[in-house]
Amino acid sequence: MDINQALSDLKDHPQFTEKVGMILIHNGVVREWSREDKRGVKQLEVNPDLEKIRTIQRDLENKPGIFKVIVQSSQGVCKPGDDLLYIIVAGDIRENVKPVLSEALERIKTEAINKHEVYIS
Repeated sequence: MDINQALSDLKDHPQFTEKVGMILIHNGVVREWSREDKRGVKQLEVNPDLEKIRTIQRDLENKPGIFKVIVQSSQGVCKPGDDLLYIIVAGDIRENVKPVLSEALERIKTEAINKHEVYIS
């Protein structure tokens, strides 16, 4: 995802200035170590459920004050340092936007993305 282009497209929406006072962005990257036991990771195999991600996006866009939720997940084999997951949440005020970014991240990671770490031998 080109973040600058995604933000530009979002700002071009005719209702943007009326509906948006905050944009939060999550950019997850592949770590070179396992969260579980710190073993070295050679690659990460990622299989997102794109339909589930779209369902989560729609659910979150129906929350008070939320204008748009944009998600892009990598798919296939990724290496440490690669971008893994982008989430953009645009809405009216921080009290509405911050918890939605957190919920989006938790739901997508637990409900819609399957990952398999391949360790360094």
